[in-house]
Amino acid sequence: MFAGSLKINPLIAIFCLTLALLLAGCSGSKSSDTGSYSGSVYTVKRGDTLYRISRATGTSVKDLARLNSISPPYTIEVGQKLRVNSSSSATKKSSSKSGKTAAVTPSYAVPKSSWPPVGQRCWVWPASGKVVVPYSTAEGGNKGIDIAGTRGSPVYASGAGKVVYVGDQLRGYGNLIMIKHGEDYITAYAHNDSLLVNNGQNVKAGQKIATMGSTGASSVALHFQIRYRATAIDPQRYLPAQGSKPKC
Repeated sequence: MFAGSLKINPLIAIFCLTLALLLAGCSGSKSSDTGSYSGSVYTVKRGDTLYRISRATGTSVKDLARLNSISPPYTIEVGQKLRVNSSSSATKKSSSKSGKTAAVTPSYAVPKSSWPPVGQRCWVWPASGKVVVPYSTAEGGNKGIDIAGTRGSPVYASGAGKVVYVGDQLRGYGNLIMIKHGEDYITAYAHNDSLLVNNGQNVKAGQKIATMGSTGASSVALHFQIRYRATAIDPQRYLPAQGSKPKC
């Protein structure tokens, strides 16, 4: 781990807060890999985040925080008992004029019209491996992609830029690296094993910056995000086909 004081500009601060709110960097496992769940009470186990508990119980991250008076940075403890909804909060019933009920599922999608055009910047894949958890626009959904791999395999900078964060202070993301690319873009690389860059270091696209690990996660995978003006966008929309070089 590389140490050093951090001076983070407002854009980075917004990014860190958003990461803490979303808690979306965990693997997609359910069932036996979650804490005990009985009725309207969930008991937190080691490695849990609000996002994982949301998926296991059908209670949105927003409702979990509200029901249990959890404030930023949304810290939960092993053994803590959380109130959950008895049914998914994403589906609500409303009466129609005919007296029938209809399911209403609210949309939490970020309008793609606000995303930058494909090809505006060249990105390279940050790691080799299968995308096991894709990007999601759902509330509390994964705001990046999770790429499975083997421990120790290389993690690369997806674009040229300046390292603005190296550390493990953000719960649920393990050893995390953030790189700023100009004024509009930031990429994030979470759950690394070893970290090979320092804060303030300039890196090139494709430069090895870390090795893949499972810090802050239950399995070896890289959680990767691209953020445009602090808004998470779908990395696979902007990355080239796996195994190929960018055309821009």
